[in-house]
Amino acid sequence: MTPLLRDQFERLALRLAELDAILADPAVAGDIKRWRTLSREQSEASDVVGRYRRYQQREADLAAAQEMQSDPEMAELAREEIAAAGTDLERIQLELQTALIPRDPDDERNAFLEIRAGTGGDESALFAGDLARMYLRWCERQGWRTEILSESESELGGYKELVLRIEGQRVYEQLRFESGGHRVQRVPATESQGRIHTSACTVAVMPEPDEAEEVQLNPAELRIDTFRASGAGGQHVNKTDSAIRITHLPTGLVAECQDDRSQHRNKAKAMAVLAARLREKDRSERAAKEAATRKSLIGSGDRSDRIRTYNFPQGRLTDHRINLTLYKLGAIMDGDLGDVVAALHAARGAEQLAQLESGGR
Repeated sequence: MTPLLRDQFERLALRLAELDAILADPAVAGDIKRWRTLSREQSEASDVVGRYRRYQQREADLAAAQEMQSDPEMAELAREEIAAAGTDLERIQLELQTALIPRDPDDERNAFLEIRAGTGGDESALFAGDLARMYLRWCERQGWRTEILSESESELGGYKELVLRIEGQRVYEQLRFESGGHRVQRVPATESQGRIHTSACTVAVMPEPDEAEEVQLNPAELRIDTFRASGAGGQHVNKTDSAIRITHLPTGLVAECQDDRSQHRNKAKAMAVLAARLREKDRSERAAKEAATRKSLIGSGDRSDRIRTYNFPQGRLTDHRINLTLYKLGAIMDGDLGDVVAALHAARGAEQLAQLESGGR
């Protein structure tokens, strides 16, 4: 283990002692929100520090066993202990490194997922519909609840635009790397000569902010329009002017909702989407500045990035950020995203571990 990592664990041990003292203060127990936050931090720190102490103990065991090797009567026992301690040290060090990876507080949040047709005309809209089905199936597999907030259907099927709200356990963590450009290569249903076409859609995944942390929207900077929904809104046809479109004038960002018969509820949902988009805009701008000095393995999540290609003739999916190729496109389009999600998270974890070991340089 590098001296840098040891220093981090020793600092964490000091922080744990500090947390123990803070939580023993009756005044802190009276502030439920603060107490819960500190208790969660204490629990996580206690687990890591406990593992680190176990690592130190096994280091001591290894050193003692190495000294015992010079005693002929103890040599065999010493060799067994050296092998066991070495195995334990490798395992515990990996666990400790993984525990040090910074956690994004947004990982626990619900998310908004947007799909927009891009280049390719009607075929792009059809592909947007296929992506929507893929994500909805994946959500079903995870036991997540989905809600269509806004949809603009294409004449031949699919969507020009679709906005979903997804609610469940660690939604944003699982879907965060889906943001970007998705390219499809296949023979469109409208192609009479069997030629392969290329078209694209963009996907954006944004964490749903807590009400207390939502971007504060100045009413003077908003234009709110009501209109009649063009098609199905949720489970019914919206026959009143209850659909809402909100424009944030300083940025030009727009959010709309036509899911509910209630204009009030549609407005609340559209405001939540707009707040999430503004929050994501701020996050993306900060990420772009950081990426200027150090390119992230996973990428900035910029929607203009081509992150993935779906090649139907070859049954192949390729994620260009981590050079992942899977020949199971049919299963993936049916919602089997497990291998893709796992590979992206593994790549991110490996990069973060490398940063830790190099001191963040």
